[in-house]
Amino acid sequence: MTVIKHKEQRVGVFIDTQNLYHSARNLYQARVNFGAVLKDAVAGRKLVRAVAYVITTEAGDEKNFFEALSKLGIETKTKDLQIFAGGAKKADWDVGLAVDAIKMSPRLDSVVIVSGDGDFIPLVEYLQTSGVQVEVVSFGKSTSGKLREAVDDFVDLSLDPDKYLMHGK
Repeated sequence: MTVIKHKEQRVGVFIDTQNLYHSARNLYQARVNFGAVLKDAVAGRKLVRAVAYVITTEAGDEKNFFEALSKLGIETKTKDLQIFAGGAKKADWDVGLAVDAIKMSPRLDSVVIVSGDGDFIPLVEYLQTSGVQVEVVSFGKSTSGKLREAVDDFVDLSLDPDKYLMHGK
């Protein structure tokens, strides 16, 4: 399928922050430059909304990160880290991201999912049957092959890691 991107296209960007954070840390020992990621996800089109789904910890160290996202024009939705009796931890925003993308899709021409998580394939397929173009932006080295096949366009952040990463503290 030919992907069409033009300046009048209405775009929504939905960022699976944990997925991108862990991919950057595990693959490159670096942090994500969310400004560069957002710029290339929007690709000169009309940004209707950008939402980052984030997890808060008991320590609350995320405040500066949330402020930085906000300055970039990225809205944050937070959820507390769940810690179970056995010590297991769970932090998952997949359903929240999917529901928001579906709710906003009637006002969007393109949905950009910033995640390599294959769990989003049913969302991709649903949005496509609704006539929405679906794109994924993530690190190719940690992206589900099936997800890459399902979407209309894939932007591989691994092709230019220096552009999308911040090294150091």
